[in-house]
Amino acid sequence: MRAKSGILLLAAGFLFSACGFHLRGDYSLPYHTLYLALPPSSEVGVQLKQMLASSASTKLVDSPLEADAILIQLLDNRDRTILSIDASGRAREIRLRLRYAYRIVDAKGHELVPASTIEMIRDMTYDDSYVLAKGQEELLLWNDLQQELGQQLLRRLSARPQAVEAAADDEAEPQQKR
Repeated sequence: MRAKSGILLLAAGFLFSACGFHLRGDYSLPYHTLYLALPPSSEVGVQLKQMLASSASTKLVDSPLEADAILIQLLDNRDRTILSIDASGRAREIRLRLRYAYRIVDAKGHELVPASTIEMIRDMTYDDSYVLAKGQEELLLWNDLQQELGQQLLRRLSARPQAVEAAADDEAEPQQKR
């Protein structure tokens, strides 16, 4: 029986490796140093610091003057809206919406990544009979949104911004006067 399960496990390993499956590694950002211009109590800031702590390519710095890039938070908005009500006027469905806007500049204030917005929505059913359970479900959904926001933000930051490439091209080629 153990031999069969061992062969099955080995076959599954080969199958996963053949399809291109691999675990998500650390994020490789195009910046050597990064400063997070976020409020001290920012959940996003805490999460980004944790996620970037293991990054070999990017170091978080304490001063914007020594950073290659500065992440500036423009908006961090969380909103809860009632989507539908029942015949007695009680909420039946609720929408949770998280909007986060940011931009990235260099130490001189040149824009590397223009203002961008990440918006995520989760809908949930609601029942007054289960107030505690639905409150816990809402809290779990907010935590899920927060985790997804951090991951999506790092994925966007790890993509090489066109502004950085354009700035490098401008410095490499002197402009000709016509």
